[in-house]
Amino acid sequence: MGTTRGEVVSAALQILDERGLDGLTMRAVAERLGVQHNTVRWHAASKGRLLELASDELLAHCADEPLPRPWDERIWELSQRLRAALLSRRDGARMITVACGPDPHSLRYAEAVVSTLIGAGFDGRTASWAHWTIFYLTLGIAQEQQVSRDSTGAVITADQVPAERYPTLAATLAHIGPGDFDQRFDFGLGLILDSLRARLAARSGTN
Repeated sequence: MGTTRGEVVSAALQILDERGLDGLTMRAVAERLGVQHNTVRWHAASKGRLLELASDELLAHCADEPLPRPWDERIWELSQRLRAALLSRRDGARMITVACGPDPHSLRYAEAVVSTLIGAGFDGRTASWAHWTIFYLTLGIAQEQQVSRDSTGAVITADQVPAERYPTLAATLAHIGPGDFDQRFDFGLGLILDSLRARLAARSGTN
């Protein structure tokens, strides 16, 4: 029996976990499967396409039901699932940043978010742009978190932010730099949802 696209993608994700994004190559996938390089190319014509397929697989279950019915709770849950999916694989956020195409799981996730917002009463532009705003927030914090796992770089220290020159930053130094990824993501997502709720309230004339 021939090698399937699913097997190629599964092998790619295994290599991603083991070697990181820089170590994920067409040749490495072929060697993992014990097939010729051209066999992998049959399913993914280039490394870019291979990364798109692997990225799409990360989002396979993000939009699965059940999901909460209230629009804001639904967006919250979808966004948390997206972040969990990105963090489930080494360099997952970085991979999707460089290679996310119009593939079935990616489109299904976007459809779930945008349709939820339109169903709540937002116009198409607001719904689409809100989706991208949340998506980029999620990508950014997830990528920072994954980089921090492999980084030995020092956290910003007080001597790097002298109070006489940067008084406000020095006073809030405990909240600057890596760490508290869950809390920072929830905070940012909450700000976006608060803004969206306020827009709906303003349109309906309620407080």
